[in-house]
Amino acid sequence: MSEKINPRDARQRRILWIVLGLNVAIAVGFFGSGAFGDSSALIANGLDNTSDAFVYALSLFAMSRSDRWKRIAATVSGSLLILFAIGILFDAGRRFLEGSDPLGPIMIVMAIIAAVVNLACVILLRRIREPDVNVRAANTFSLNDFVANLGILVAGGLVAWLGSNWPDLVVGVAVAAVAAWGGVEILRDAHGEHHKAVHDDPVG
Repeated sequence: MSEKINPRDARQRRILWIVLGLNVAIAVGFFGSGAFGDSSALIANGLDNTSDAFVYALSLFAMSRSDRWKRIAATVSGSLLILFAIGILFDAGRRFLEGSDPLGPIMIVMAIIAAVVNLACVILLRRIREPDVNVRAANTFSLNDFVANLGILVAGGLVAWLGSNWPDLVVGVAVAAVAAWGGVEILRDAHGEHHKAVHDDPVG
């Protein structure tokens, strides 16, 4: 049964809607630039932001519901990040075997745009006081994305300088590793919330 939304939840909801919209927009940009620039790193980040957007939507769904729903949403969030990481590793392996020709300048421009957007997401999410497990997960996503954008920036410069695809593939794999780590941390956080609920409030 849904609970009445208090002002704090309403504020969280508005912020998550904004962050959701920004992630959808940047995911479209990553997919377009990744396809045009033949970049594993850009495609990886497009999938990452798509996964993030889905998780934000799930968090919005769980926000006005019980703590148990919030823990379930966070568990799904962490699991999706780990699945995403596995998919990126497969894509990087395919590009390594089949070859690719990434465009460094496209990577650099897209990385700068995405870094600005993700920094805005981090700032917005930091405004939420006493964040629940899903908001903490959202913070993890945005910080991971910002770090990944810096990696793409460096990789784009190396690709343009060296004329090789290996920096692009390395960053693609690194993005997968960061996502997997973030997923594990979110699952740990959700498990910790479950543990507290069982011991402190058996009904929750």
